[in-house]
Amino acid sequence: MSVEAQERRARRRSGVPVVRTGDPARRLLTDPVLWLTVALLVVCALCAVALWFQVVPDREVPGGTLIGLGTDAIPKVSLFAAYSLVPISLLYFWADRWRPVFVWTRIGLWVAALAWGAFVSTFLSAQLNTWAASRLAIEGDGDPASGARAAVFVAPFVEESTKATILFFIAILLRYRFVNRLSGIVLAGLAGAGFAFTENILYYGRAYRYAAQTFGQQDPDEVLRQIFFLRGVMTPFAHPLFTMCTGIGLAVALRAKSKLFRVLAPLIGFLAAALLHMAFNASSTLFQGTTLLLLWGVALMLVGTAIGFIIRQLLHEGRSVRARLEDYVRSGWLETSDAEAASRLRTRMRALWHALWRGPSTFWSTIVYQVSLTELAYLRDSQTRGLVDRSGTGREHELLATVTARRPHAVVLPDGRAPYPRLRRRKAVQQWAPPAYPGPSGLGGSWPAPPGATASQPLGQTATQYSEVDPSWAPPKS
Repeated sequence: MSVEAQERRARRRSGVPVVRTGDPARRLLTDPVLWLTVALLVVCALCAVALWFQVVPDREVPGGTLIGLGTDAIPKVSLFAAYSLVPISLLYFWADRWRPVFVWTRIGLWVAALAWGAFVSTFLSAQLNTWAASRLAIEGDGDPASGARAAVFVAPFVEESTKATILFFIAILLRYRFVNRLSGIVLAGLAGAGFAFTENILYYGRAYRYAAQTFGQQDPDEVLRQIFFLRGVMTPFAHPLFTMCTGIGLAVALRAKSKLFRVLAPLIGFLAAALLHMAFNASSTLFQGTTLLLLWGVALMLVGTAIGFIIRQLLHEGRSVRARLEDYVRSGWLETSDAEAASRLRTRMRALWHALWRGPSTFWSTIVYQVSLTELAYLRDSQTRGLVDRSGTGREHELLATVTARRPHAVVLPDGRAPYPRLRRRKAVQQWAPPAYPGPSGLGGSWPAPPGATASQPLGQTATQYSEVDPSWAPPKS
């Protein structure tokens, strides 16, 4: 085995990316991440089709007919479910700003987490919940939503495990991109938001169809608005909040030095997610009125704590990036401006905005410059924690060379306003002759001289006689 092959193998063992050279088409077709993404999309599509045929048409079950959602209700209830998905997803997109990857990789991870939670997790959870509900001998039509025991003791563990599966897949296959706690929070929250989106469609659609089957006793639209208020307005944060516990535990484990802590942290995070989920289902099933409102207030406090934790982590990551880059500044490998430019989110966004108006070449150089600095900071952090062996040194040299090459062409520390293009043509300004024509009392410069006019004699201190004045001029009469 050649030295180059040994280095590639050592990098893959440590999770450090290998720089691929050669034909771009060949590099794309031999990229394992591409085929893993394709396989994930195929699995999500198959689960979505299977889930459609399971919940949309009416089905005969032991004891009666299970009313499906119906194709006429899907567009309406999907719109109501999207009202909760969009703002929560945007919040997580905003929080995922320290991941050292390009934007297309970041979007791919977001889509993978959302799609897994929306299709794969919901499909697997539906099968396991139905099987467990039948084993618990729940009376009714076999639907797990018709009994409290399955919702309290089975569904939390089943649903949290299926949602967390995508997090473990990403941590195993792309652990080099799992750089901080925000990585686990964002991906876990998106998986939970995708799950809640599909689950809301099921709840909204089923309530709408049942109300429509009552032949005028209940208004379907009013029933839909009521359940949307309960699930989409008051508790849209439930599933993302639960899954965030698992994500935090997994992220802590991936950056920990202790082997025991690497095992206990994900387990503790999962148990916390399942217990919170169990408490939420039990409170919504067993309590009503004032007690339920008090529990809802406690849930809002937990949400506020989670948001505060995310903001704290955003600030903490900036300080961590600066501290790691300053190691290279002290060694003379980076400049002081590099650490300052990469450690402030506002400075990074302003630099990208300025670079956007300076042309595609400057914009691309600024993106590569910022991503390389961020990856270099987290690589240094992994080395100090003992998470990456000597194979990370080669990647370290590559990143330093990239930063040095891109710095002269990138916007490092933006100053002033961006170089916006001028959209209006300036109007031509009439050029006046020098003010040499004498004005009132012989004083020149009061008005511009008419074209072709010149002073009749020198003005100012060089004058030898008084200038001609208007004989009709006189002081104002009182």
